[in-house]
Amino acid sequence: MIFMEFEKPLESLYDQLDKIKKIAEDGSLDMSSQIKELELRINNKQKEIYENLTGWQRVQLSRHPDRPYTQYYITQICSKFIELHGDRYVKDDKAIVGGIAEIEGQSVVILGHQKGTTTKLRQYRNFGMANPDGYRKALRLMKLAEKFGLPVITLIDTPGAYPGIEAEERGQAEAIARNLFEMAQLKVPIICYIIGEGASGGALGIGVGDRVFMLENTWYSVISPESCSSILWRSWDFKEKAAEALKLTATDMKGFGIVDGIVKEPIGGAHNNPEAMAQSLKKHILENLAEISKLSADERINLRIEKYDQMGRFKETEMPTN
Repeated sequence: MIFMEFEKPLESLYDQLDKIKKIAEDGSLDMSSQIKELELRINNKQKEIYENLTGWQRVQLSRHPDRPYTQYYITQICSKFIELHGDRYVKDDKAIVGGIAEIEGQSVVILGHQKGTTTKLRQYRNFGMANPDGYRKALRLMKLAEKFGLPVITLIDTPGAYPGIEAEERGQAEAIARNLFEMAQLKVPIICYIIGEGASGGALGIGVGDRVFMLENTWYSVISPESCSSILWRSWDFKEKAAEALKLTATDMKGFGIVDGIVKEPIGGAHNNPEAMAQSLKKHILENLAEISKLSADERINLRIEKYDQMGRFKETEMPTN
């Protein structure tokens, strides 16, 4: 297991538990009472830590190297999956994967960011930072879904759209803007899930939907805490302060009305029990698809546009005079 800095108290308890279990395996001593006591201490410490996480700590959990990514969820959730490649303009962007799938007999188009699980794969996937080709591939798949009347599921996990010169030359901003425009009017149901990092336009490029949900230990913001700290304080040293100021957690986003709900994770994060997380996500997808599919295409589009139209609205009130 890999522990974050704030999880160090748990690491020492798990080390003790492993040692006692090894002694118990020898069969010379009965260590059952000590094992139960340590397991109880671990449970209590987990509650103490994970029920009081700061914004920065949730950012750290969203980046955990063992956290499940899009391809893992696809293999666990879908009984069938045919991956489709390329944007039909330039190339196939490996940072976004997608295709036609089947979930409990329901045909869907599912797509999302893919970061990679090893150093080589992370480089191959460009760390989940999509080029314009990736967003155009995503749009091609969504248009395919619309043609055949298939719901769209998107899984968002990116530190941002790729900011390289070649990406700008091929129209990064236009590709993302085009997706926002097209997704707002897509005639089929769209459900979006932030499963890790939800950074800026890179997340928005596949993040417009009838319903948008965040997993419990994820974040959604126009900028990362490190970049925000660099701009405001000319240093990354204030990233914890920036994370709190940005209000980027799932609870914050739900409170602002930016997302429609929060999907609970296993205690300690999705990486602690990825199978359970995948099954929970699968159930959540099917329940929401059933509800959204009852609406007509026109109703869905009107509600979708109205939802985004309401974001950022505020009322001015006069300050009381003494």
